[in-house]
Amino acid sequence: MDTPLSTIAVVGLGTMGTGIAEVLALAGREVIGIDISEAAARQAVTSLEASTARAVRRGRITEQERADALARFRTHDTLQAAADAELVIEVVPETYEIKQQVFRELDAVVSATAILATGTNALSVTRLAAESQHPERVLGLHFFNPAPAMKLVEVVSSVLTAPPAVEAVTRLARELGKEPVAVGDRPGFVADGLLFGYLNQAAAMYEANYASREDIDAAMKLGCGLPMGPLALLDLIGIDTARTVLEAMYSASHDRLHAPAPVLGQLSEAGLTGRKAGRGFYTYDAPGGQDVVPDALTPSPEAAAGTGREIASVGVAGSGTMASGIAEVFAKAGYTVVLAARGQEKADLAKARIAKSLERSVTKGRLTAEARDETLARITAAGSLDAFAEVDLAVEAVAEDLEVKQQLFATLDKVCRPGAVLATTTSSLPVIAIARATARPEDVIGMHFFNPAPAMKLVEVVRTVLTADDVHATVRAVCAKIRKHPVDCGDRAGFIVNALLFPYLNNAIKMVEEHYASLDDIDAAMKLGGGYPMGPFELLDVVGLDVSLAIEKVLHREFRDPGLAPAPLLEHLVAAGCLGRKTGRGFREYARR
Repeated sequence: MDTPLSTIAVVGLGTMGTGIAEVLALAGREVIGIDISEAAARQAVTSLEASTARAVRRGRITEQERADALARFRTHDTLQAAADAELVIEVVPETYEIKQQVFRELDAVVSATAILATGTNALSVTRLAAESQHPERVLGLHFFNPAPAMKLVEVVSSVLTAPPAVEAVTRLARELGKEPVAVGDRPGFVADGLLFGYLNQAAAMYEANYASREDIDAAMKLGCGLPMGPLALLDLIGIDTARTVLEAMYSASHDRLHAPAPVLGQLSEAGLTGRKAGRGFYTYDAPGGQDVVPDALTPSPEAAAGTGREIASVGVAGSGTMASGIAEVFAKAGYTVVLAARGQEKADLAKARIAKSLERSVTKGRLTAEARDETLARITAAGSLDAFAEVDLAVEAVAEDLEVKQQLFATLDKVCRPGAVLATTTSSLPVIAIARATARPEDVIGMHFFNPAPAMKLVEVVRTVLTADDVHATVRAVCAKIRKHPVDCGDRAGFIVNALLFPYLNNAIKMVEEHYASLDDIDAAMKLGGGYPMGPFELLDVVGLDVSLAIEKVLHREFRDPGLAPAPLLEHLVAAGCLGRKTGRGFREYARR
């Protein structure tokens, strides 16, 4: 097995197989492409010719390099062609029957030292290896789509895999310019194991009519910086494929979070499998198309609009980072702002924080000195909530403690004029419990800003069962004026973003607890394979492990799902005072400032 892997066979020339063949050929390997369909083989050659021509036009390769790569790619219609291959990568349809047949036939064809790799992302590598006469040479080599662009490759070992085989393909992955991560054999491996649970919960959220498909997708893109929303991503992957992966994950984990949402089965059975069918969660311009077109579920601007209340002045309660950020956002948008804290000194410090933030914007050329001065002039720092007597909208941004917020809203109820809108920025507490602290719960709504408020575009607009229609319309109109993107959701734990984000983070911790993969490999897998701006452990340390644990507990208490119980490792770290970057140690250690 200590060979250079210079001749490689790729079995299955669909989109993924063709992409892998391209990567190998451009890296100087002799590639034997095998598919029983002559049409698929011809299409693979055509695709390779087109993609390498684009690479030449973009200056990524020379015309000679293109010609050499094309000469190294040969197609065949029988597995006998793999006889001289040192490595065979199968990328045939995702069923045990087909893959097992391929492995049985390869045993009679390849040399005793050849390595056999499966490209599965859902099936057991161990079960596939058991079909081979030499299971020690079978492993998983999971590329991500599109293979030429995606850096991540998961190298999957079964209990039978020989270490030299793992070392050989890991070395190959690096030579191909990829980032290999070593994982054990369980459905979904690392990236898909975390990704598909999250996608499944998003599908269930949509199925429950909790939020629209557009709002779910916008929330995760704007709130988490993801390249695609979960429902659009399901359409891209293929809803039938996602269902197959989840079925495999559930059969191994028996975790309800992996049990495919019924809507995935309904769409699959109806043939509405996503982009490839022209319709899935969204409708596309054609089968295989990328452009979403309006359909019966597309919201109209008129439907979202409504008659709201006039808002000219805003009160922001609190003195922390979030409160000062929200006050800055409103003042920049032209509103008169009262920033109230517990005491004049704290209020003045909060306003000074805004002044520093505005000065940074001027230094970076994002704001003029004149606009800075005008913005600051619109903000009045006050040491008491009594200053909210004439505001049209009061926004609370104090500690995430239900009793504290209830006391504050009881005060707002007495101070604020009749008809004023009262908003809470809670990220995890029931808005209705806060609203009931007032005698006018119909005027209360959730406005969940994301940190840092001046930069983050998302606001989750949270209606309770008592929130008045004109209050909802008012807040949506205000969001538009302050250049934020509002998404509507009901009053339940986690709203949209946290309800989808934190179970994913919790599952990542469980992977480490089970010694399935390392912190670094999991973070790398989600950044390289999922396009996430931060890995789960990087994000947990930034958010704060204590904050994360509190949100996990709220979600578990609300939904009563055992799969949502906080990972013991998270609880232990919090108990030890390891809260992330703010304490210098969380999942990783940081230099103290």
